[in-house]
Amino acid sequence: MHEMSIALEVCRIAEEQVGTDTLPAVRAVGLEVGEQAGIEIGSLVFCLETLLGAPPFTGAAPVIERCPGDVLRVSYLEVEDGRPDD
Repeated sequence: MHEMSIALEVCRIAEEQVGTDTLPAVRAVGLEVGEQAGIEIGSLVFCLETLLGAPPFTGAAPVIERCPGDVLRVSYLEVEDGRPDD
């Protein structure tokens, strides 16, 4: 099940981008997953929900967008910055 290794790498990328002090403020992790990427979406969602639901992330939601091709990329990180929504 390579979806777990993908989910672990997504979490590593999130941690690298926002820093360990900000991890509890990550609210969503957006991914683009190609239809030919060879990834079982249900398994990836399960792995991400498990990892993102535990410390240090504490509840970030995976948001997966299907797209053509074999792409797999972290498209965005939604972080709570304490400011009111624009």
